[in-house]
Amino acid sequence: MKISEIYSHLNGLEYLQVHKVQLWEEIKEVIELIDAEKCKTKVSKEKTMLGKLLFSPVALNAEFKSLLRKRGWEESRVGYWVTKNEKLIRKTLTLKPDEQKRVISESGNEPIFSYNQTDFVKERIALEVQFGKYSFVAYDLFVKHLAFYIGDEIDVGIEILPMKSLQMQMSSGVAYYEGEFYNVIRQGRGVPAVPLVMVGISQ
Repeated sequence: MKISEIYSHLNGLEYLQVHKVQLWEEIKEVIELIDAEKCKTKVSKEKTMLGKLLFSPVALNAEFKSLLRKRGWEESRVGYWVTKNEKLIRKTLTLKPDEQKRVISESGNEPIFSYNQTDFVKERIALEVQFGKYSFVAYDLFVKHLAFYIGDEIDVGIEILPMKSLQMQMSSGVAYYEGEFYNVIRQGRGVPAVPLVMVGISQ
């Protein structure tokens, strides 16, 4: 596969090129090693594409996972505690999980445990390979990467998405680079408040 487009939000790419150039080269290498044709294994059951052979998101994800794990990219989970009180949420947002729970409990409110999970993290860089529905990408960009950044777990979030040309050869409902790029630009230059690199790939 190949990289067709790159968008750097809040200097995410520039950060990689200066501070984590080896990781950026590693990601580009992995993308180039993916044999997309090998992942064209899904027989469509949709009326508009009945019987057509499509790219399988499951197979593509498996290829990325195998290559990235071999290079030391690991899953990461960050836990935190939430409650229904706005002032408490603002007060505990930047605290460590144990402190969050204690402060919420001592105020007489119920602490509820939650967490964010990222598939690939290495040296404070988070990477998501997204061949899922639109809502999953929005969650990655506007919640997950941001939460890890605010929690001081990462410095940059990377989102790999299919270009529209590739997405058209997949099941309906899969997000694509051009659409999600528009969604980020529409929010304004400072939103989300986390350095990101959006990568559009094609076969």
